[in-house]
Amino acid sequence: MDTTATTGTEENVWGGGNRPLNASYGKLMMWFFLVSDALTFSGFLASYGFSRFKFIETWPIADEVFTHVPFFHGNYPMYYVAFMTFILILSSVTMVLAVDAGHRMKKNAVIWYMFATIIGGAIFVGSQAWEWATFISGDYGALETKGGRILQFVKADSGDRAALADFAKTIPGERTAHERKNGIWYTEEGSLPSYSLREVTEGFKANPNILIRTETINEEGEKTLLNREESLKKLSAATQVVEGANLIHNEYGSRLFADFFFFITGFHGFHVFSGVVINVIIFFNVILGTYERRGHYEMVEKVGLYWHFVDLVWVFVFTFFYLV
Repeated sequence: MDTTATTGTEENVWGGGNRPLNASYGKLMMWFFLVSDALTFSGFLASYGFSRFKFIETWPIADEVFTHVPFFHGNYPMYYVAFMTFILILSSVTMVLAVDAGHRMKKNAVIWYMFATIIGGAIFVGSQAWEWATFISGDYGALETKGGRILQFVKADSGDRAALADFAKTIPGERTAHERKNGIWYTEEGSLPSYSLREVTEGFKANPNILIRTETINEEGEKTLLNREESLKKLSAATQVVEGANLIHNEYGSRLFADFFFFITGFHGFHVFSGVVINVIIFFNVILGTYERRGHYEMVEKVGLYWHFVDLVWVFVFTFFYLV
C-alpha cells in the first residue's frame, strides 16, 4: 500500500529532520556525552569502593586528613571541603538562572549569571589546587615500616597528633653530604624529608610524652594507639620518614587512598576547569551578541547541562571521599 496516498504526506524518518524528544542535535549529543562520562565516573567510584572495603582496617579517616583552612592554623575537619561544595552547588544555581534568562532573551541577565558561574568555578578549581598542595606537603610527618605500614605520632598528655618537628632531634653532620656545593644536588636520590630516620628515632626516645599509633582502625573507629613500651618496639620496624602524600607514600595511611584521591579528584577537577574555560568562551559570545542574533541561547543551555553534570558528580565524589 502506498503510505503517501493514504496519509497525504511523506514521513521523512531518516533524513535528519526529526527531533527525538524534541531536542536539537547538539543537545542530544551533549546528553550522549554526559551518559558515557557518567559511566566512566561510576567505574572509578566503584573501584574506590571495592578497594576501601578490602582495606577498611587501614583506610585513612577523612576527618583527620582534610582539616586545613587557608590562612587559619588549627584543626577544622571538613570545613573547607564543605565550603568548596557549597560554592560549586551555588554556581549550578546561577547557571540555572542564566539558562532561564536566555529563554526570556534577557542578554544582560545572562551575562551577569554566567559571570557568577565562572567565578564560582574558578574558586572551586583554585581551592582544589590548594587542597592538593596541602595534601602533598603534609604537616605532621610519619614513619613507614618495611611492610609499607604507617606509624603516626601522638602526644600522650593531650591525645593530639604530634609533628616530627615537635620532638625530632637535629643531629649535626647527618645531612651535609647533600648540599649543592658538594656537586651531588640529588642526582642519585629523591628529595629528602625534613628529618632523617635517626633524628626522629633519637628524638622519640628522648621524649616520653610521645606515643605511636598505627594505621589500623580499632572497634571504636579510631586508629590503634600503642603504649610507650609497644611504641619503642614498633619504632624498630621503621625504615624511612614520610611527609605528605604522593603516588608511592602516604603519611595518612594506605597509599591506595592517595592514588584514588589524586586520580578521581584530579579527573573531576579537569572537568571543572574545562567547564570554566567553555563558560568563558560562551560568556564572551553572549557579550558580543552572538546568540542574540541567532534568536536563541541554546548554547548556554547546552553548556549548562555539562555544568550541572559536573556538580552532580562532585556530590558523589564528596560523599565517597569525605563523608562515608
